[in-house]
Amino acid sequence: MVREHVVIRSKEEVALSRRAGQLAAQVLDMIGEHVKPGVTTDELDRICHDFIVHELKAVPANIGYHGYPKTVCTSVNHVVCHGIPGEKRLHDGDIVNIDVALIKDGWFGDTSRMYYAGKPGILAKRLVDTTYEAMVAGIRAVRPGATLGDVGHAIQTVAHREGFSIVRDYCGHGIGTTYHDDPQVLHYGRPGTGLTLKPGMIFTIEPMVNAGKSDTKQLGDGWTVVTRDRSLSAQWEHMVAVTETGFEVLTQWPDGLGEYERFGALGVSPATANAA
Repeated sequence: MVREHVVIRSKEEVALSRRAGQLAAQVLDMIGEHVKPGVTTDELDRICHDFIVHELKAVPANIGYHGYPKTVCTSVNHVVCHGIPGEKRLHDGDIVNIDVALIKDGWFGDTSRMYYAGKPGILAKRLVDTTYEAMVAGIRAVRPGATLGDVGHAIQTVAHREGFSIVRDYCGHGIGTTYHDDPQVLHYGRPGTGLTLKPGMIFTIEPMVNAGKSDTKQLGDGWTVVTRDRSLSAQWEHMVAVTETGFEVLTQWPDGLGEYERFGALGVSPATANAA
């Protein structure tokens, strides 16, 4: 059994992590209006790069990371994750995940969000909504004394309810002054198993949910991961801190939840808010 070394952060360190997370969320807020039929994913990448560097005065974390060539990951339709921006143009009905990571004052912010180019199909909309709901369920399972198995079980329960599958080849991760750190956050699991959560832990919850089977494969570029059966895939990602009484989402959307308000508010857990 591999033991994970999970760093416990002070309130001051959580504040620095929150700042980086909020800046990353601003990038996703900014790029939304540019996602439309006809735009290339490379154009979206350039816009994100310029905003991070010139407006936020931050460092794009992905460029050069293990050789990755771009600022963001753009995963379209059956691409599960790590899609490299290029000359591909979006078409009406495409769904796309944009995953951004940046560094501010030595701290990493990492978050992703789903977008529609034009009007999505019925299945695509249901998949995107369900994946968001699954992420929310996982976040709401976070509290001191809970386990990562509780988090994963909450996520998979929502996805399986709709007949969708959870990608098991990729997971969430600890984050702070290191981009990818312990713990590994699986998006499936058994209640009461895995790491016990403690205040000061910071990690991402980022379920990838497929409309078909869970199997994936990596393409020859060494990055792009797709569904083996070519079914649609969706993903959302937030950074979460464990608080004394629950959780705090460190990558809250500055534009509010919009249509996703129907899944309930998601910022800090009610117990945390009442204690503040």
